[in-house]
Amino acid sequence: GADIKPFTPEKAKEIVMSLQQPAVFCNMVDDWPALQWNTKYLSAVLGGKKIQFRIGLKTLALVPQFETRCSYVEATLQEFLAWSCGQPSCLSGPFSCYEYSKYWAYADYKYIAKLFEDKAEVFQDIKWSDFGFPGRSGQESTLWIGSEGANTPCHLDSYGCNLVLQVQGRKRWHLFPPGDTSFLYPTRIPYEESSIFSKVNVANPDLKRFPEFKNATAHVVTLSPGQVLLVPRHWWHYVESVDPVTVSINSWIELDADHEARVEEAITRTLVCAIKSAENPSDADLWLNPTEVEATSHDVNLEYLNRAVSAYWKHRKASVAEQVPPSSISAGRVASASRKRKKRQVDPEPEGCKLPALEADCSTGKAGKFQKTPFGPHLIQVLPQSRETSSMGARAVESDYRDPIQGNEGGHFGKLHCGRKQLVMSNDCETPANQMDSDSSPNASQTALSTNDLLDCLVNPHVISLVAQLLLERTRI
Repeated sequence: GADIKPFTPEKAKEIVMSLQQPAVFCNMVDDWPALQWNTKYLSAVLGGKKIQFRIGLKTLALVPQFETRCSYVEATLQEFLAWSCGQPSCLSGPFSCYEYSKYWAYADYKYIAKLFEDKAEVFQDIKWSDFGFPGRSGQESTLWIGSEGANTPCHLDSYGCNLVLQVQGRKRWHLFPPGDTSFLYPTRIPYEESSIFSKVNVANPDLKRFPEFKNATAHVVTLSPGQVLLVPRHWWHYVESVDPVTVSINSWIELDADHEARVEEAITRTLVCAIKSAENPSDADLWLNPTEVEATSHDVNLEYLNRAVSAYWKHRKASVAEQVPPSSISAGRVASASRKRKKRQVDPEPEGCKLPALEADCSTGKAGKFQKTPFGPHLIQVLPQSRETSSMGARAVESDYRDPIQGNEGGHFGKLHCGRKQLVMSNDCETPANQMDSDSSPNASQTALSTNDLLDCLVNPHVISLVAQLLLERTRI
């Protein structure tokens, strides 16, 4: 019957928690009311409520368009739709300075719990319980609305794994396994808790400056409405909208490994804030991502670090003791833990979200012991491209509109929304700062090392992981 799904909640959760390669679920959300959340519907629900849009250039540069180098406007969804359709009313609206053919707009990281705080009934339109996470709804989800070309710079998320539902339009995902980290030139500038950015614009890579990127293996997929993408832990991803208007909804799933990741993030925050605060500030030194409210003090960062370490050992003790039934965890705690970038959240996650003993090789991105993955028409693996194709970047990858899933055959934490820094709105027709080398690395003609060069070495993921292990060993009880 129409109500029968290809996977039970238990099986879907087993796949989500164990599979260490990206895959697309099909025919799992046909009955979700959220599939009707196109921009016209959302515009009617939100009415005249203004939301923040990030503005970027459609022109591909050799450097990523980080959030620090974009402009921002506040507008209603009605105004966004009028702009994307080229209506004359946009000549005097918030998008009047940005020609649709040259710019894209992205309302990203919109936490549904905040966006619809006065319309809680819409939370139930999203049913992550079908994937084995009972009680998880829109309240623990995030909304993304973009125009053609809107993109998120390539990065990995320090916490959890990711489930992404495509609602309207199509988005192309470029994913790279954790083992490719060194090929992607990781950086923490701009700094944002839980996000490690790549210096490479994977859509238009500068192979002279980043020659090792040619060794990275891209897994590319174009996600269509009604499909749900699984992004496993620590997989790098660059995401771009390929249709005039796109809407997607995601939820980050907590993992046991997040406890150690919070210790690593606390170490990183302490180092970045301390070193960047020590140098003379500059108007051009946009090192703090707009998602970060402020550069916290050293005392606050040390408190955060101590709390993260304490929570890690508390969790380790609990894991070898009698497990507390999931039902004993309060609903409020489940809701707060579900946010991907829950800043300074160091309490253990709900027991219902524990990573099972059956675990794949996360460092290589291979399925490891998980050999019986039910790949087929309802679960499609995202296959790697050939090295020759992936090194050419996204511009060489064209989507096959008839076949949204593409692999070798076809090409292709935490912060609350209310805490995001409110930037000066760009209604003064200033062109967004763009095409700038936002990591402030020296040009070829320069020889002096910058503070950011030093930080890229100090807070390299491999170095931070080693420091975390040494620190936890020092505090072993």
